Amino acid sequence: MRSIGAGANLVRQHIPDSLRRAAHVIAAQASPCDELVIRSQPAGVGRPCQRKRLALAATILGSSMAFIDGSVVNVALPSIQSELGASVAAMQWVVDAYLLFLGSLVLVGGAMGDKLGRRSVFIAGIALFALASVACALAPHVGSLIAARAVQGIGAALLVPSSLAIIGAVFNGEERGRAIGTWAGIGAITSAIGPVAGGWLVDAFSWRAIFFINVPLAIATSVLAVWSVPNSRDPDASQQLDWLGAATAAAGLGAFAFGLTEAPTHGLGHPLVLGAIGAGVLVLAAFMAIEANSRNPMMPLDVFRSRDFTGANLVTLLLYFGLGGALFFLPFTLIRAHGYTATEAGAALLPVPVIIGLLSRLTGGWTSRYGPRWLLTMGPGIAGIGFGMLAVLSVRGSYWASLFPALAVLGLGMTITVAPLTATVMGSVPGERAGVASGINNAVARVASLLAVAVLGIVFVWTHHATLAARLDQLHVPQDARRSGQLLEPNAQSMAPPGAAHMPPGTPLARAEAEAIAEALRAVALVCAACAFAGAGLAAVTIRPGTYPSSAS
Repeated sequence: MRSIGAGANLVRQHIPDSLRRAAHVIAAQASPCDELVIRSQPAGVGRPCQRKRLALAATILGSSMAFIDGSVVNVALPSIQSELGASVAAMQWVVDAYLLFLGSLVLVGGAMGDKLGRRSVFIAGIALFALASVACALAPHVGSLIAARAVQGIGAALLVPSSLAIIGAVFNGEERGRAIGTWAGIGAITSAIGPVAGGWLVDAFSWRAIFFINVPLAIATSVLAVWSVPNSRDPDASQQLDWLGAATAAAGLGAFAFGLTEAPTHGLGHPLVLGAIGAGVLVLAAFMAIEANSRNPMMPLDVFRSRDFTGANLVTLLLYFGLGGALFFLPFTLIRAHGYTATEAGAALLPVPVIIGLLSRLTGGWTSRYGPRWLLTMGPGIAGIGFGMLAVLSVRGSYWASLFPALAVLGLGMTITVAPLTATVMGSVPGERAGVASGINNAVARVASLLAVAVLGIVFVWTHHATLAARLDQLHVPQDARRSGQLLEPNAQSMAPPGAAHMPPGTPLARAEAEAIAEALRAVALVCAACAFAGAGLAAVTIRPGTYPSSAS
């Protein structure tokens, strides 16, 4: 899997702190090891690029389009749900369908770029992503939207690793360091303002606008790529693509996530739920067997023999599980329970990237000074405190007194975590395996978000229903009225009862619904905090003491 970077030359190459700081910002917004993936690309191959700045612009536009789309959708979910009459499970799949195919295909998608040509695969990914975006924008019902989102995920799995590989193929030496800084800095800005801009599009026009906006971006990206990017290949990429591994990974994760999302509706003991979860486990076990016996696996299992590498990936799984879940349910809660507009909900999340951008310069050098174990214990622990602070968010509380401090602490925890996580993943395997290691860690982070939306959906829905039932008991609402009003409708056709949008916000029923949604977020935040604290504990016992070279940090 050289497309995720088989070479380690750049790992040992110094990158100025100012560029590293920007890279950490986008790493936290997109995926924990996107910076790591770029830095582990092989040296430039193929014919020289005559229009390097335009080639860099194409990679920035393409990758930013995919990153922004993943975050903007979260603030649009309440609007999508209201217009399409979708269930909570359907809203989960609007996000999970994208993450499922991006996470399971990103490794093999990168290998396609090396084998078939990075520009060709990049443009194919852009075209597929754009066509799927149009299908999303025109979706008449939630089923077609989910299907289109799945195709978007496939397109992103082609364009994201290819865009990173193009930078490695086009730039060398100090030029590459500057290109990485530019890519990361602009990507950090677009990732930070993406939810705000997306929220504005939702408020001013429609949720469909967040998908239509991808079309002109895709056209501009394709034109730039055709004009400026050489269609480089890796001369050593002669191995067969691991399609069987990719297919079983997608099928196993999909079945497992389906069972979890159906659990709130049917119960964990329902045959459909148990069958889907069981099938997912069996298929994932088959995936592990395939990878263990394949000559060219997309995920070589031997890298997990390193205790540090295994520990770093466990920390990634737990911490980004919490982050992915919180960023999915928090905008929904702010809009439904706190009366935020979509724009305000997007802006409310800004403390996390801003704190990372301001403090990464300070914390970036700590890895080589103190070693990763201490930082990977402290960082997730602080993030866990931030998640815990979200649990005390009040429906009537001030943003600056409740939500802002929680997100600031969460941002601090992520800032402390990113650099040592990168250093540990890179330093725990031989140099020639650094690219494979970075690709695996990148995929783990995306799968963590997929699982978070599915698992925490159970926590959110069950807590919501239990809290709402208690509130309605206090209001002495008859049971038959609850059923006719579908306040506790088993299929969860809406998080709010029909007609809730027309209820005055001060009515007892509206207050009960808002309190139930806020209580559901508290439960989710507590689980996220527990996962972050567990990640801190695992780091303390799995990461060996010592330091890695500062160039890897």
